Amino acid sequence: MADSSVSQVCSRFHRAIELIGSRWTGAILQTLLQGKTRYAAIRGAIPDITDRMLSERLRSLEGEKLVVRVVTPESPVRVEYELTPKGRELQNALREIGSWAERWIPLESGEINETATESKAGNHRRSRRARKARSA
Repeated sequence: MADSSVSQVCSRFHRAIELIGSRWTGAILQTLLQGKTRYAAIRGAIPDITDRMLSERLRSLEGEKLVVRVVTPESPVRVEYELTPKGRELQNALREIGSWAERWIPLESGEINETATESKAGNHRRSRRARKARSA
């Protein structure tokens, strides 16, 4: 029998947790907090995500109005993704989750130790340099 002193979970809270808690979604949002980003850059920033999964998650985030797909008609066509104001409002929540993770989630062998509170632009530049160094 359920304890009647425990209140029911708020439907909005539950839906929000399900949305940002989907696999890869938090990492995509964290990447897009750095600014307008091309698909390949998002893919490169998230180890082990497949093209299929990234495409699926981006479409889902577009459907939730958290992300917008920006097409610039040049040759070749430039497609970038960026957070909407609704998506950017998740920044503080994601920062808090990142801080919690730094305190409570141990790194596994070979994982990168970058804090969620580091400069987003700095992370972006470092990841570009790391990719260039690996390809050289």
